[in-house]
Amino acid sequence: MNDAYTKRLLKAIPGGAHTYSRGFDQFPANAPQILKNGLGAYTFDQDNNRFLDYGMALRAVHLGYAEQAINMAAIEQINNGNNLTRASLVELEAAELLIDLIDSVDMVKFTKNGSTAVSAAIKLARAYTGREMIARCVDHPFFSYDDWFIASTPITLGIPKTTIEQTKTFTYNNLASLAELIDNYPEKFACVVLEPSTITHPCASQTHAGDNYLHDVKRLCHKHGIVFILDEMITGFRWHLKGAQHYYNIQADLCTFGKAMANGFSVAAVGGKREIMSLGSIEKQGSERLFLLSTTHGAEMSCLGAFVATIKFMHEQPVIDHLWTYGQKLIDLFNQLAHSFGISEYIFCSGIACSPSYTTLDKKGHPCLAMRTLFSQEMIKKGVLMPWIALSYRHGEVELEITKTALTSAFSIYKKALEQGVENFLIGEAIKPVFRRIN
Repeated sequence: MNDAYTKRLLKAIPGGAHTYSRGFDQFPANAPQILKNGLGAYTFDQDNNRFLDYGMALRAVHLGYAEQAINMAAIEQINNGNNLTRASLVELEAAELLIDLIDSVDMVKFTKNGSTAVSAAIKLARAYTGREMIARCVDHPFFSYDDWFIASTPITLGIPKTTIEQTKTFTYNNLASLAELIDNYPEKFACVVLEPSTITHPCASQTHAGDNYLHDVKRLCHKHGIVFILDEMITGFRWHLKGAQHYYNIQADLCTFGKAMANGFSVAAVGGKREIMSLGSIEKQGSERLFLLSTTHGAEMSCLGAFVATIKFMHEQPVIDHLWTYGQKLIDLFNQLAHSFGISEYIFCSGIACSPSYTTLDKKGHPCLAMRTLFSQEMIKKGVLMPWIALSYRHGEVELEITKTALTSAFSIYKKALEQGVENFLIGEAIKPVFRRIN
């Protein structure tokens, strides 16, 4: 395998990419070392080899790569100057659009990435409550590259001990774990931050019929004066056009969006209740200032134009319905084929239909990165890039057939690896966890 591009990337960029999820250690050895372009549901490497893509730019693209209507809207704003000396018309249009769209949002601040948005929500919560500690859901993999989150992972190099002590974790769909945490640190938590959902829906409320776990968390937060933050980087514009908050009938105090906001263009946002968001305002004379977000490129016009066009596209096309329908077809296909090979106990697809996930286990039934690498390796041999499953509007019946052919081949090898040992079939090293203390 020619790894010339990997060597060049590692020489020029720490980690070889600008997010660790794109690093060489997250893919099998036969994965494309570098990509040149994408179109629809496909990506192409430097030699124009085509891959049916289920990575979809780390879930940032949900309509399809190079969707013309979105690109043209971005180009229109580039021709308008892209970044002006004062707030732009499209900046106001985008802000009012998001406020009208998301039930819990009275005010919004745009930025360029999800990490910045979530960290801004944390700052707002601390300013609003006068407290410093953070409770974050341990089952949700990523909130920010900032110290407050990374401090709660095994990677603590470069982070002050005082920061490490400020973030604590609780378990999703387990209200008691959060309640115990709050009891252990009374009047210390500024906020609770979690995703509305990842691979499972919130369970039914323990105390109120018709409500769910998210309602219980919100009630617990408000009982103790804690700001309730929902991170909708992934769920936003997938579960429902108005977000998973609308889908689950819950309103957060603060919420964050990104990923699918603009079909791959760099837009993220923090929004929420006016009484909290307005702490970042400047018009209230005599009030103490909170320096919230101040980013030169946060309201870049091309990206906000793409956001406006993306929402228009989703109003006109059945994007959300398609994600749910295609996702369920994929889950059913995946599991039926695994069952036909007699390996459905060791590899299976589950999760929420609009955002499925697959699990790979070894012969003892334990989660196994080597087996996951093998599966991904074999899918790539058939032209399917499936490091995880992110769906787009451009995944259709043709793509489902391509996936079926690749799954059939991959499951054949997976079965042999269970019987004969994965080391006999794996090319190169197994993928590694992103959050590991030692490289």
